[in-house]
Amino acid sequence: MCFFQMVGFGLVCLGTWFRVITTFIGLYQMNEQKTTPFTFGVTALVISGILIMMVAVLGNHGACSHKKSALNVFSGLLSFLIIINIAVGVTAFMWRGEMSDRLGNFYTKIYTQYPHTRRNNETMVLKLFHKTLDCCGIGEPIEQFVLDTCPEGNIPKQIPFNRCPRVIQDMFNSNAPLVLCGFLGMAGIMMVALVCSVVLSRHISQSPASPSENGSQWEAIHRQCIQNLCRDLLSS
Repeated sequence: MCFFQMVGFGLVCLGTWFRVITTFIGLYQMNEQKTTPFTFGVTALVISGILIMMVAVLGNHGACSHKKSALNVFSGLLSFLIIINIAVGVTAFMWRGEMSDRLGNFYTKIYTQYPHTRRNNETMVLKLFHKTLDCCGIGEPIEQFVLDTCPEGNIPKQIPFNRCPRVIQDMFNSNAPLVLCGFLGMAGIMMVALVCSVVLSRHISQSPASPSENGSQWEAIHRQCIQNLCRDLLSS
């Protein structure tokens, strides 16, 4: 269960980091950016992380206190998270073309309007794209004040820059299978925890009402499930 708590905490931190960065560079102040799917994605990251942490705490409580009701709620929420993980992974894989087009169009819009506006937030956005993706421009001659936002290593060597819309498209196409495998792998780990929860819940139902007489048996079952989960994590 600690693994799920770490994953949930990581998602919350990642979503919060994205939100702080986009606020710092003024992304939400640009036209038509308040309603983009990016806002929904950041919010979904934070909510998913909080939900995963709550499920992990509930699972720990049910396993340690041997309460069938808590385990049943844990199993139901975990089943919901498994479905969500599979759905999000498949959706991200299928919509990789549309997402890359949206991000490419956003970059092209910022790049083409930057020579006329030269706002600070647009400068930071261009630098973020250029340094992260090691690209610059859309294939046209680059003006000097735009060239200042490009990766510095290519300028002295006079190496031509890769076009950012093309790099964005290639990035989505190459990383989409990895993202899908990541979501499916997370769903598989959750399934192992779900099986452990169901097995423990059945043993609680078949045991006498007094948990003190059979506490060692329940602890052994719980410990075995955790060991199996850790072994699956190490083997993967």
